[in-house]
Amino acid sequence: MKNILQIGFGPLGIQIAKYIADKTTVKTVAGVDINPNYVGKNLSDLNENLSEEVVIYNSVESAIASLEKKPDAVIITTVSSLEKLIPQVEEVAKFGIPVISTCEELSYPWQLQPELSKKLDVICKENNIACLGTGINPGFLMDYLPSVLTSISKEIEHITVERIQDATPRRVPFQKKIGAGLDVDAFRKKEAEGTLRHVGLLESVYLLADAIGLQLDKVTESLDPVMAEEAVASDAIQVKKGQARGVEQIGYGYVNGVEKIKMHFKAAIGEKKSFDKVSIKGVPNFSSEIEGGINGDIGTCAITINCINSILKAPAGLQTMSSIAVPGYIN
Repeated sequence: MKNILQIGFGPLGIQIAKYIADKTTVKTVAGVDINPNYVGKNLSDLNENLSEEVVIYNSVESAIASLEKKPDAVIITTVSSLEKLIPQVEEVAKFGIPVISTCEELSYPWQLQPELSKKLDVICKENNIACLGTGINPGFLMDYLPSVLTSISKEIEHITVERIQDATPRRVPFQKKIGAGLDVDAFRKKEAEGTLRHVGLLESVYLLADAIGLQLDKVTESLDPVMAEEAVASDAIQVKKGQARGVEQIGYGYVNGVEKIKMHFKAAIGEKKSFDKVSIKGVPNFSSEIEGGINGDIGTCAITINCINSILKAPAGLQTMSSIAVPGYIN
C-alpha cells in the first residue's frame, strides 16, 4: 500500500482523492489546504464519497505529525505557477518525500524558467527527493505521447500535434481560464495580465524537442479567442453571439529557421468535434488520432496517480515525463 499526502482540495484535488479511494494499492492518509473552511475537517465533509478518517491540516508539518509513518509520496494540486509552487515543494522536501504536481509550468521549466528550475532541482537533490510535473496536457497528450510515437521513426522531418476539445463538460475553472463568456476587450485584457491562456503549450514544445534530441533555436506562440457565431452554453457559463467561447493557441519550434514542431491547442464551449492527433512527417509518414479526445480532468487525475510508482523509482532532482520510468495503470 502506497500512502499519499494530498495538498490542495479544489475540484481537481477532490477528484484525485475520489479516484484514489477506488484503488486497492494507494491510499490518501492526510490532506493539506490553506482554506480555513477546510482545516480540521474530514474529506467526507468535502465529498460524501470520501473517507471520514482522513483529516485536512493547514500545514505539511502538522499533517505528517498526525501520522504514524511518513507518506510515500505527496500530490500537489494547487497552482499553475512554478514560482508559487516552489515554496510548497520546499515544505515537503524537508521531510524527504517525493512530489508529483499538476502545476503546468513544472512539466518542463528548464528553457522558460532556468533559474527557478535550477533552484528547485537543488532543493530536491539536497533533500534526496524527486519532483515531477504531469497531467493530461502538458505532461502526456502533446509531449510525452508524441515522443513515444517517434520511437518507430527512422527519420523525422516535422511533427504536428493537435488537441481540439469541447470545453462544455470541463471544470468551471478551466472554462474561465480559456476566456469563455468574455468579449474581445475583456479577453485581451486578461491575456495581457497573463491570466487567460492554456498554460503549458510552450513547455510541451520544449519537452517534446528534448525527448527527441532537437536543439530548438526559436520558439513562438500565438493566442486568439474562439468567437461564438451563435449562443452556446455550459452548465455554468452562458456565451452570447460575439463573445469568446474559448481559446486557440499555436506553438512552433524551429531549428535553423526551419519549422520542426507545430502544436495546435483549441478549447472552446460548443466545439463540434473533439480529437487528439499526432502527425509525423518522416520515414515512415503516419498519424495517430484519438477520436473524441481524452477528457482532460479524468486524464489529469489518472496520470497523476499512475505516476506514483515512477516517481518512487526516480533519482533525486527535478524530473520530467521523459526522464522517469514509464508509468502505467495502478490498481
